Amino acid sequence: MNRTNELFQEQLTILNVGAPNFREDLKLQGQQVTQIKWQPPMDGDQELLELLDRYSFDDEVAEANRKAVDIVMSASPVLTGIEPAYKVVPGMTKDTILHSGPPITWDRMCGTMQGAVIGALLYEGRAADEGEARQLAASGRITFSPCHEHSAVGPMAGIISPSMPVHIVENRTNGNRAYCSVNEGLGKVLRFGAFSDSVLERLGWIEKEFAPVLNKAIGMAGGVDLKLITAQAVQMGDECHNRNKAATSLFFKEITPFMVQSGYPMPQVLRAIDFIRSNDHYFLNLSMPACKSALDAACGVERSTVVTAMARNGVEFGIKVSGLGKDRWFTAPANFVEGLLFPGYGPEDANPDLGDSAITETMGIGGFAMGASPAITQFVGGTVSDAINYTRSMYSITTAENNNYSLPPLDFKGTATGIDILKVLETGIIPVINTGIAHKVPGIGQIGAGIVHPPRACFVKALEAFGQCYGDGNKGE
Repeated sequence: MNRTNELFQEQLTILNVGAPNFREDLKLQGQQVTQIKWQPPMDGDQELLELLDRYSFDDEVAEANRKAVDIVMSASPVLTGIEPAYKVVPGMTKDTILHSGPPITWDRMCGTMQGAVIGALLYEGRAADEGEARQLAASGRITFSPCHEHSAVGPMAGIISPSMPVHIVENRTNGNRAYCSVNEGLGKVLRFGAFSDSVLERLGWIEKEFAPVLNKAIGMAGGVDLKLITAQAVQMGDECHNRNKAATSLFFKEITPFMVQSGYPMPQVLRAIDFIRSNDHYFLNLSMPACKSALDAACGVERSTVVTAMARNGVEFGIKVSGLGKDRWFTAPANFVEGLLFPGYGPEDANPDLGDSAITETMGIGGFAMGASPAITQFVGGTVSDAINYTRSMYSITTAENNNYSLPPLDFKGTATGIDILKVLETGIIPVINTGIAHKVPGIGQIGAGIVHPPRACFVKALEAFGQCYGDGNKGE
């Protein structure tokens, strides 16, 4: 009996691709059937398929992506100081307020972001109460602009106003800088839209007491190597987005001796030390600008399809692509986060996805490194195997492995780095982000955490723009 005949004597495994009604018919005949979920790439759109085919096998695109990712992985982010935003952030004026995500106007902002803007105007002394702050925000006298367009990033609402101290992170490989505000801790905080007296008092204390001590300590230390801390923290169970316990502890260990020697009155120094010690999320506002400084350096690599930013403003999600310009956004409506809600809250209370903190996933940590951070599942939901599977799937849509950040549970495999819009659209795998959930009413704060994905439409729009920018007529010119 030849092999063909033998084949039909064996138990066959039936795979059904496409319409599930065939599976049901076979099951009625007593057959075991595995249903394969499949749909045509790009939903069968012929023009988009042609673009995808053209650039997926383009040697120049592949080389550009390798160049962009090499720039990202070779970055050396170092914390060099902390100063008021108006002194250091490019383009900052007394009438400027920066926010998270792509551009948005006051009238379209979600409640959380509007609350944070109100708090910033009260903190700056530009308004006496909420009513005056709302009038000023709607007057046109305040310039609202994305943090990302000023070399900055901000968690959740992401608000940076002129007087707010910002961490200064210098990429010493490429010479560019990035900036981020100070993490206020948990509870009622500005980034979740709160603007009570206690919130404003804390912001004032950070500006007048905390920042001077920390700035002096950073100078005495000669800067703090954030890449080294991140690398160690990832091997200690952090993913440096929603879990920063190890990273904050390492930073605390590094900077505390210099804070003690700063020369400021000891009660002030001890309050500053305790502020970092009691806030496990402090390092988030260092992780974010460290990632931003690396990714900004890779902006503008001609013909690169690598994503250099993912950000959300509570209304829209936006991405940027290296080869399509530093300040060009591709946006779509933001999704809702799926995960664990705190007791007493339901899905109807949640605001859509919000914040610049997805810069960590853009770098290849955060949700991309969940496989090395099993404890994060207690915060965002799911299981340890889910976290590992999320991490493994990200290698299918990225350009390289970043061995600077190696993952012990994956045999020290480097993190998946360099999201490629072509691979996202070819595979149908959308980047994973773990994040907090904000209440849609300003001031209530965080009500949970979970997993969210960017809208696929952002990547489609980016591919269409890439085709317009680098059409056949431009190739080789």
